[in-house]
Amino acid sequence: QVQLVESGGGLVQPGGSLRLSCAASGFSFSNYAMRWHRQAPGKERELVAAITNVGGSPNYADSVKGRFIISRDNAKNTVYLQMNSLKPEDTAVYCCNAARMGRERWYNYWGQGTQVTVSS
Repeated sequence: QVQLVESGGGLVQPGGSLRLSCAASGFSFSNYAMRWHRQAPGKERELVAAITNVGGSPNYADSVKGRFIISRDNAKNTVYLQMNSLKPEDTAVYCCNAARMGRERWYNYWGQGTQVTVSS
């Protein structure tokens, strides 16, 4: 059974930091690129950060570049999102996503998400 379980969300003051984790099971984690997305109320889902299956070529949305860091530990089947200098506009539900291109289609798995609230 495929599972992606996020943790580490919560309430933090502006300027603070949080580290999100996403623990994967039920599939070959090291074969999948991993992504963090977020969705705020009334807004479309936004791709925040992505990393290749071997941990290279991290990419970030302009809105988080220089503040967020994506990393992964294939030995622990876990991807992380270190979020620094948080702003109120970072408030959203953050979800992790595993993606792999097969012969004919993409394979995508999603977690349930974890709430991040940035407020004083």
